[in-house]
Amino acid sequence: MIIALDAMGGDFAPVSTVEGAIFAAKGSRHKILLVGPEKLIAEEMLKHSKKYDLVSLKNIEIVNADEIIAMDEHPVKAVRQKKDSSLSVCAKLVADRKADAFVSMGNSGAVMAAALFYLRRIDGVLRPAISTSFPTIDGHCVISDVGANVDCKPEHLLQFGIMASLFCEKVTGIKRPRVGLVSIGEEPTKGNELTLAAFDLLKQADINFIGNVEGRDIPQSKADVVVCDGFVGNIILKFGEGLAEMMLRLIKKALKQHPLAWASLPFLWLAIKDLRKSVDYNEAGGAPLLGVDGICIVGHGSSSGKAVKNAILAGAKAAEHNLTDGIKEAIAKYNNKEGRTIDE
Repeated sequence: MIIALDAMGGDFAPVSTVEGAIFAAKGSRHKILLVGPEKLIAEEMLKHSKKYDLVSLKNIEIVNADEIIAMDEHPVKAVRQKKDSSLSVCAKLVADRKADAFVSMGNSGAVMAAALFYLRRIDGVLRPAISTSFPTIDGHCVISDVGANVDCKPEHLLQFGIMASLFCEKVTGIKRPRVGLVSIGEEPTKGNELTLAAFDLLKQADINFIGNVEGRDIPQSKADVVVCDGFVGNIILKFGEGLAEMMLRLIKKALKQHPLAWASLPFLWLAIKDLRKSVDYNEAGGAPLLGVDGICIVGHGSSSGKAVKNAILAGAKAAEHNLTDGIKEAIAKYNNKEGRTIDE
């Protein structure tokens, strides 16, 4: 796979992005296009040459892009005005079929705007959704949407469920993933107008819909796919990140208060290390923007080199499994069955 990486996207770019590209290139056969100001990226690569054997890495290439979209810029305005930005060039590479996926840790609104502007929506998709991996007691679930759409209609939630279910099946390998709708109670009669209407649509769709799930059900692995609007999804995601960090700090604090427990830390370290890994967003790397005509991975702004590497690999895996074509088929199948048109 050929992956275009926005080398200037993120709080720590280009340090973290170049390092992440090197990590990904060392462990795979995928070709990575580092997109950004050529001179700046080359200088950053040179800094890493003392630590890593870059001569043997034939699968990294620099693609020049002179402009940069900052984290605080207006997303749509920036994408329209800066057509030679590292982000816009990444999206164009995928649109022109010169790359199989693009990855950015930059301004998430601008990433979505670039994907919509250059890749366009898949025919029949009403709203693309950011779908991210969330840690649970038995592994992970996929939450869709987590911020792309704060105001939704029932039909949007239905499509989120269809697309995320397909992503979960194709990319994570879960057959017939269980799809749950976030609500304030398990009963079908619980919820607001949006969730009540969405419940009926999801129940009729060709997916493994298990009904409503409450907030406490998500970390308990009750569903493989969790559907909600972007407002609710983003709160769940950010709350989960904060809760994970709090739990790790409380464990450390409790160990320090008990000398015997602290003395046993060397024996507990492997377990704590596994716990940290399971709740670390750097492990997931990035979240796919489902519903656009090409693979787009949106990463965390404060991503480390490790997160960038995992985001690159996530993009490659989605491309290898022909995720975009799968979504096209699933959406077309549903729309044909219901006699819907793209504008509905």
